[in-house]
Amino acid sequence: MNTTTPIRRFFKTAWFSKAARKAGVDDEALCAAIRQVAIGQADDLGGGVFKKRLKDNQQRSIILAGDGRFWVFVYLFAKKDRGNINDAELAAFRKLASAYRRQNEAALALEIRNGDLQEICHANQSPIQE
Repeated sequence: MNTTTPIRRFFKTAWFSKAARKAGVDDEALCAAIRQVAIGQADDLGGGVFKKRLKDNQQRSIILAGDGRFWVFVYLFAKKDRGNINDAELAAFRKLASAYRRQNEAALALEIRNGDLQEICHANQSPIQE
């Protein structure tokens, strides 16, 4: 493993966690999906925003890239309920992705402590057990 590459950490927001639980999408599936996103197997919407299909193509997730150090699942919707996010939502997600890229480790740790972000797993690691 290249030691100069930062360890990637994978998170979900508190809102996403509730939506995923309702949709029956578990952390193991999220870890597998985010590893696919990291190697380019997702729709790149630009500005650090990605769309990834989940649960046998029934669900769509929006994931933000945080400067290569971490990825955050932020939004989930059912394909049957809507086709895609709109332009205003995409613009908002791009702004949020930009904010995550500027975030330092202390700010990230605070979001985790406050419960705003929940860590799912690290690169090459199984889901974190709570």
